[in-house]
Amino acid sequence: MRSYAEYQALVESALVPALESLGPIPLKLREAMAYSLEAGGKRLRPVLLLAACECMGGNLEEALPFACALEMIHTYSLIHDDLPAMDNDDLRRGRPTNHKAFGEAVAILAGDGLLSAAMELMLRAAGEMDSLRGVRAAHCIARRCGISGMVAGQTVDVTEEGTEPTEEKVRYIHLHKTADLLTAPMEAGFHLACAKPEYIEAAVTYGQNLGLAFQMVDDLLDVEGSEAALGKKTGVDAALGKLTWVALRGTEGTRDDAARAITGAVEVIRRVPRDMRFFTDLAEGLLTRKN
Repeated sequence: MRSYAEYQALVESALVPALESLGPIPLKLREAMAYSLEAGGKRLRPVLLLAACECMGGNLEEALPFACALEMIHTYSLIHDDLPAMDNDDLRRGRPTNHKAFGEAVAILAGDGLLSAAMELMLRAAGEMDSLRGVRAAHCIARRCGISGMVAGQTVDVTEEGTEPTEEKVRYIHLHKTADLLTAPMEAGFHLACAKPEYIEAAVTYGQNLGLAFQMVDDLLDVEGSEAALGKKTGVDAALGKLTWVALRGTEGTRDDAARAITGAVEVIRRVPRDMRFFTDLAEGLLTRKN
């Protein structure tokens, strides 16, 4: 398998060509979409998809459109998250958020455009395959970013602001708003490689645990991190009355729970009879991340 940096480079080189392959885009819309899509970041979700596919013997060239689509979906969610009606942020990845740069109307359309482009990319790629593996991958990504997945988690996140945090509500938000978009690349990558159902199940459990730990650490960074390292404001969760793991369990409890989730992720992915060091190392590195 390749290194994280090698997968990341593949994604970086493919994102803009993938977008442009869909046809002509009005200039202002293209500028707004590219502004956020090319803003950098870890590219964690598409990297996970490529690594998941390759570790199970799949074809990276076939997987790349799905990886790009997943990053477009993630980017759209960030654009919409930052809007005044949502989290009302003015800084993302160290520069003005999309609506600060282009206005609210164009930012909304840029998010809509990225989501639509993602679906078109996946469906086009799936239609060119000689089996249903692409359809299955596209379906699980669409489901996990949709009304029973990420959008469901975001809805509870914004509608329950200021209420008393309970484990049931906070876990639901974390599992869907964050973990579903980290589970999707594992599930889709394994589907693209035609993995056995029991291996796909292990990949899903890994993604869920990874996503829970990721959001727990994110909650900690909002309290303990620096704006310079994160590229966005800190202290936002408490100011908005967000239902976070820190609000529920405190910083030490959150740190302990994140460590348990990471242990769960590592244990389950090791059951897949392949070299899983990429995934175990990635999970174990979460607790020390600074951005």
